[in-house]
Amino acid sequence: MIAQELRAPRTAALAGIIFALLTGIAYALIRLAIPADPADSGAWLGEKDGLVTVALSLVPIAGIAFLWFIGVIRDHLGQKEDRLFSSVFFGSGLLYLAMTFVSAALAGALVSSYAIMPIRVVEGGIYTFGRAVTYRISNIYAMRMASVFMFSLGTIWFRTRTMPRLLAVLTYGLAAVLLVIVSYSLWIELIFPGWVLVISVYILTLNLRGKTGVGDGLTVVAQEEGQS
Repeated sequence: MIAQELRAPRTAALAGIIFALLTGIAYALIRLAIPADPADSGAWLGEKDGLVTVALSLVPIAGIAFLWFIGVIRDHLGQKEDRLFSSVFFGSGLLYLAMTFVSAALAGALVSSYAIMPIRVVEGGIYTFGRAVTYRISNIYAMRMASVFMFSLGTIWFRTRTMPRLLAVLTYGLAAVLLVIVSYSLWIELIFPGWVLVISVYILTLNLRGKTGVGDGLTVVAQEEGQS
């Protein structure tokens, strides 16, 4: 008997949907609880810290789902994966995830420290420093890595034609917005999980139909399964 190639389950794209939903909820809760101005006084620590705690509890689960999403993308590309752009895509994805975890850990440390010694945290400068570092990691560096992640994938899709051209163009446009405009409105961060949701739903639909998109998305071919 000839060994069969190990393939991702058809429903693996659900990981991207889980990431998108959990990350979107986490971003929304954080934006509702924490002022956009990184120089705020920290009043939210005693008023809306519960929302932030809930949001931070979703981050690890979303991160695990994001790793699966990266795997789904690579599985969808198959043998057409471009080494150069795939390295950029893979590296930027891991950097985005690492920065997200670090910023979440810092935010959680601020909440925990405030619960123990509120006056010292605010008046001692701990909050000011921690808030500034968290803001820069999550809203400047992590979002730029998310933008690079999208740009590299858009380029791969244009070169390999494994996704519809419309989705590749949309990816470029959203990546540009994320790269330039995120500093003006933190709600722009929701673009990334929203994009992941669209891509995941598309791949899941193809997988459930047992097909793989080719070219501009106008032609599909059936996957060969159960070869022996």
